[in-house]
Amino acid sequence: MDNDQKHTAKATQEFCKAKKWYILQWPSQSPGLCFWSAFHLLKTKLKTEKPTNKQQLKIAVVKAWQSITKEETQHLVMSMCSRLPAVIHMSSIFCFNPHSPLLCHALFIFPEIQDPDKKTDLTGLFTEKPLSGEVTVGENITFVAKVNAVSLLKKPTIKWFKGKWMDLASKSGKHLQLKETYDRHTKVYTFEMLVIAAKPSFAGAYRCEVSSRDKFDSCNFDLTVHGRCPTHNAMRKVILLINISMDGSEEAGQLDFSALLKKSTSKSQVNESAEDVWDILQKAPATEYEKIAFQYGITDLRGMLKRLKKMKKEDRKSKAFLKKLDPAYQVEKGHKITLCVQMANEDIDVKWHKNGQLIRPTGRYIFESVGNKQYLTINNCSLSDDATYSCLVGDEKCATELFVKEPPVTITKNLEDQMVMKGERVELECEVSEEGTPVKWEKDGMELTRNESFKYRFKKDGRKHTLIINEATKEDCGHYTVKTSGGESMAELMVSEKELEVYQTIADLTVKPMDEAVFKCEVSDETVKGTWYKNGVKVKIDSRTNITHVGRIHKLTIDDVKPEDEGDYTFVPDGYAFNLSAKLNYLDPPKIHLDCMGRTSDSTIVVVAGNRLRLDVPITGDPAPTVVWTKGEKVKYLVMTNGDGRIHVQSSMGHCIFTIEGTEKVDEGMYSVIVRNSAGEDKADINVKVVDVPDPPAAPRIISVGADSCVAQWDPPKFDGGNPIIGYVLERKKKKSYRWMRLNFDPYPDMTYEAKRMIEGVEYEMRVYAVNAIGMSRHSVASQPFIPVGPTSEPVGLCVDDMCDTSISLKWRAPEHLGSAELEGYGVEYLKEGSDEWVPAFKGLTKKTSVVIRDLPTGEKMQFRVRAYNMAGPSSPASLTQAVTISKIMQKPKIWIPRNLRQTLIKKVEETINLVIPFQGKPRPVITWTKDGEPLNPKQVSIRNSDNDSILFIRNSDRKDSGKYEVKLQIENLEDTASISIQIVDLPGSPEKLKIIDIWGFNVALEWKPPKDNGNCEIAGYMVQKADKKNMEWYTVYELYRRTNCVVSDLIMGNEYMFRVYSVNMVGLSLEPCFSADTAYIQKTGVEYKLPAYKELVVSEAPKFTHPLVNRSVIAGYNTTLSCSVRGFPKPKVTWYKNKMDISNEAKYRMLSKHGVLTLEIRKPCLFDGGVYMCKAVNASGEDKVECKLEVRRKYSKQY
Repeated sequence: MDNDQKHTAKATQEFCKAKKWYILQWPSQSPGLCFWSAFHLLKTKLKTEKPTNKQQLKIAVVKAWQSITKEETQHLVMSMCSRLPAVIHMSSIFCFNPHSPLLCHALFIFPEIQDPDKKTDLTGLFTEKPLSGEVTVGENITFVAKVNAVSLLKKPTIKWFKGKWMDLASKSGKHLQLKETYDRHTKVYTFEMLVIAAKPSFAGAYRCEVSSRDKFDSCNFDLTVHGRCPTHNAMRKVILLINISMDGSEEAGQLDFSALLKKSTSKSQVNESAEDVWDILQKAPATEYEKIAFQYGITDLRGMLKRLKKMKKEDRKSKAFLKKLDPAYQVEKGHKITLCVQMANEDIDVKWHKNGQLIRPTGRYIFESVGNKQYLTINNCSLSDDATYSCLVGDEKCATELFVKEPPVTITKNLEDQMVMKGERVELECEVSEEGTPVKWEKDGMELTRNESFKYRFKKDGRKHTLIINEATKEDCGHYTVKTSGGESMAELMVSEKELEVYQTIADLTVKPMDEAVFKCEVSDETVKGTWYKNGVKVKIDSRTNITHVGRIHKLTIDDVKPEDEGDYTFVPDGYAFNLSAKLNYLDPPKIHLDCMGRTSDSTIVVVAGNRLRLDVPITGDPAPTVVWTKGEKVKYLVMTNGDGRIHVQSSMGHCIFTIEGTEKVDEGMYSVIVRNSAGEDKADINVKVVDVPDPPAAPRIISVGADSCVAQWDPPKFDGGNPIIGYVLERKKKKSYRWMRLNFDPYPDMTYEAKRMIEGVEYEMRVYAVNAIGMSRHSVASQPFIPVGPTSEPVGLCVDDMCDTSISLKWRAPEHLGSAELEGYGVEYLKEGSDEWVPAFKGLTKKTSVVIRDLPTGEKMQFRVRAYNMAGPSSPASLTQAVTISKIMQKPKIWIPRNLRQTLIKKVEETINLVIPFQGKPRPVITWTKDGEPLNPKQVSIRNSDNDSILFIRNSDRKDSGKYEVKLQIENLEDTASISIQIVDLPGSPEKLKIIDIWGFNVALEWKPPKDNGNCEIAGYMVQKADKKNMEWYTVYELYRRTNCVVSDLIMGNEYMFRVYSVNMVGLSLEPCFSADTAYIQKTGVEYKLPAYKELVVSEAPKFTHPLVNRSVIAGYNTTLSCSVRGFPKPKVTWYKNKMDISNEAKYRMLSKHGVLTLEIRKPCLFDGGVYMCKAVNASGEDKVECKLEVRRKYSKQY
């Protein structure tokens, strides 16, 4: 390739890149190609000839391409396609240029032009839908979906899917990240799906679903992943395909595009004719295909025939399968699934395949055959079972995709907070529910990866996952989060600067001969080593000199101090540019000479608890005195040369040494040494004070909490150790953790401390140490567990709901952010105009989101505000936009009758009536109910009134409750009325006077009269029944007969029939029927029997008492009876009276009747049971009665 060709090729590529045209080329011998010629000729041809269709455009470009000269290619790059219309759409153009020295195929791809009429459909929940995208392998792409939440009652939830079933929430990690943001001003949720370092397997169809309570919307989009090799874009829209021959011969112009045009539309030869080749091929026989292909210049005849075969192929119904497998199935990992197909022939042989491999029956794969159904059961599904399964029957098969869904992985052991020094190794460890599960690590919301410096290392050991930081720096401070598909855990890492702190420095020592000298210091880092120097020379360990390092304490011990041990001693920590120095003074111990005539002045010796106390007292006396040590007034210790335990007393010539090993608080006090001999005695007092670390403080109290902080308060320790308290050290930990984190390193002087950097909603505990000059106490008892919570956001939508001259009704909605604490209630306050004091509207808090404030001054201009309360305190107030003037609001009274009450309301007897009548009117109107112009009976009807409606309630309705009810509203001189009709219906009475009118053949004519009681509604008809007198079984003749006469036919000859009739209304049948007085006998044909005429015997008789009642006098408390006898036919009805009052239903009396003898038994009568008793007998023929007098006497007790 010469320089001109290289220059033009490079210019073409830059031009196309600026125009956002994608260029793909695969040279056969050279990577360069002059594309600009085709563009220039196309532009020129469009100006001169102006082609009108696709075919003319192809012909024009081919002709121009063949006529171009080599010299013309030098000046066309900068002017190419400057005015080329952007709406050119062509599938492909085959061109041959004899002047180009290269053989190459090039594919030009123009941006797709959207039809302006096709607009994005934004109906539903989406305000912006994710669009289909394309990405090259290894690059990133983001899909964005936006949802407007103004009209939504609940936060929308979104799900991203690939294909039909794969939920991408469980696949987030290295290559996929899902983000969500919310704009409080526009109320718009933005959801993003970021694909990182795309792979070819990421290509496919995706779906985005959003839902909020009962609302749902979804959107489909595609992702196309192009390979790094340009040949992956063969499915792009083809604009220009050029084949250039190296030799420029005519034979070289015959092009073979078979390999390039697979699965694509075939290319017709450039021809002036606009005939459709597909129509010709479909109508032509198979023997003419090659001739037609040659005539129309079809080079890919094989691809053409394949497509033609698909077009002619007709879908036929399967002969082997009655029911095939579904396109896809989904199952959770560890569960089982059954695949089922229904066969046309139940005896046919069936084979199952997985990804084309035959499946053998095992414990996990079970084959079953039930009738014509074949089952494949897969037990304990794993990820390896995610495959394509097919069922083969002869030459036919059906296939399905099985997707195995992994259960969400949870965190069983959470991360713990850590505090380390700068440069130390950090290991954050957690434990998940399943082995081999990938986790995602984040720091302050940003994902952590293995960077080039290997700062972060990720370790996986079974179910344990560890994040390792080799050398911690201040930049590593923050919150670290580990996330799985089913949970997350957060911990805080605090890195302190690695500055060595000196907790205890070495002090100057003054020792006596043969004493022990100990230089001791304490630093903050246990791992720091150091070197001891004496007068600048390194100290060497020998029999008298010992160097120890235990934890943070470094010691230099010198036994049996000698004069040469005096000097300056220095401790230099390794790696730090400072040192600790002290001086060792060698002195003879001071001598206390006791004078027999006097005493020395009191002296105090201070010793730290746990250290050794040594008192060396010089004594003189001749003969040698006896030495006695006392504490207080009691003899404590006598002279002992070899003591045991903690206390030792040694005596030598001129000296007495008193030693206590490991002093304790009980060793404090006044010690006296007394020397005696025959010449006299002397005494000296020494005051010993033992100092120690303080006692632990009391348990801290949490007096307030915030969103990420708390304020702790505690009481000082009861004993300060003998030295004043210089401060306190605090620690905190999570309730479920075992690691305590120190909150301060320097002693904190106050007893109130604010702890920060906590996680809201997590339970914590705190404890305190007290520090004095000696050291640090033991820790206090842990505080009560507490949870850092912040106040809620302010309530939303405060507005005036109603108002009158002395009260106002306010309403609002709950805060948007409630936090992790429970909402305790709301507080309402008001402020009068001109005042600056907010007054509570009521005591305490209210749980409701509405309130009525009463007894307000009329005409006053007032402002109102509402605050939400939780355990963290009140929220920011929500106030009205402007002050409100308390005034009376008049609203005309109006009754809103429900639609179902505008017509007569029909109810059955004993049904409940509950009428709710809404109305309007301000101030609250006076409500009056009447029935047929009369006031309602409050014992039968209950009325309940509210501000918006009135309720009429009848628990057990009766027929007397039927009528026209009127309700009246009145506000001063304004009123409104409405009426409601209520009809209470009941079962009808039985018909009357059923008679047999005529009998002929097998027919009987019946007639009756309507019932007197229709049940307060229209009689719907009558039920007529017949019964053979032999068996008395009743059969229905007419079920709903509307007339009062009928003919009963088809009766059986020789039988005698009885008849009865029920009346029917909308409630049902009457309780009792009306029976016919006579019977109907159906005569046999040819025989007529005439009944003889007999004189009817009258046997009825009016009641008559054959034995009257007798007056009686009885004693109270003993049962008594009154008896009489009566006769009459039919049997009379007997009623007993006392003082003309019916006593039939009273339990005290018992009525008996046997063979006409009537008896009244009075059980244990009292004085009040005396009186006139009457027995009355009544039948249809008459009545009779009889009376007697009963006297009841008082019962007297016997006198002894």
